[in-house]
Amino acid sequence: MECAASVWGMRRTIRYKVGAIMTAGAVAAALIAGARSQTDEAAVIRGVDAAVRARFEGIAGYTVTERYTVYRGSDETHPAAAMTVKTTYRKDSGKSYNVLSQSGSAIILKFGLTPLLENEKRINDPANRESSWLTSANYDMKLKSGQTEQVNGHECLVIAIEPKHKAPNLLIGTLWVDARSYTIVRIEGTASKRPSIWTGPPLMSRDYAVIDGFSEATRARAVSDSTLFGRSVVTIDYDGYQIERSGQR
Repeated sequence: MECAASVWGMRRTIRYKVGAIMTAGAVAAALIAGARSQTDEAAVIRGVDAAVRARFEGIAGYTVTERYTVYRGSDETHPAAAMTVKTTYRKDSGKSYNVLSQSGSAIILKFGLTPLLENEKRINDPANRESSWLTSANYDMKLKSGQTEQVNGHECLVIAIEPKHKAPNLLIGTLWVDARSYTIVRIEGTASKRPSIWTGPPLMSRDYAVIDGFSEATRARAVSDSTLFGRSVVTIDYDGYQIERSGQR
């Protein structure tokens, strides 16, 4: 009996120690996984910051044709107004616009699209532009998961973004970046501040493609409700980029 009890006690001790080792191993694995997750997130955010900075440093200027189309209510077939502009960007001076054509509602053109262009000029003024960059200086960024998603032909990491200060051009939403280069592929969300007392925060999205080695906007969309215009949808299509690299001249 004493021998049997001794053997049973030894077995119980062994089971306890094995269980303790397995539990400790699980805890250690969880801590390592958490540390890796934090390290990976930090590395991704640094990569996004570096990609945005590299694009800025690499481009001396560009021209692009932008077509703005406005739809009213639920009708996204018949434009209420449209404007085509030739946009010129220079690193040392910002953006300027040359209106090539316009049609539709004179009110929407005057009080909707023209102010939109003026706002873009202010945002891209050299004194202001860094405050709207998609970087950790302006946004709190959280990697949503280690899984990637296919977006616009890219294997993308998904990042939740929230501005560190509120502004109509800063979004609360989601950012997709290329999993290898960390360049921007898509962004969507709601403006963190409504642009005026007459309209609610618009829901916005913008898609990007790599053109001459740089991530450039190809299509944008904004949906808003305002006292003046009701529900409005604005789309912007970008075409014909001509990019001048820094040091190219």
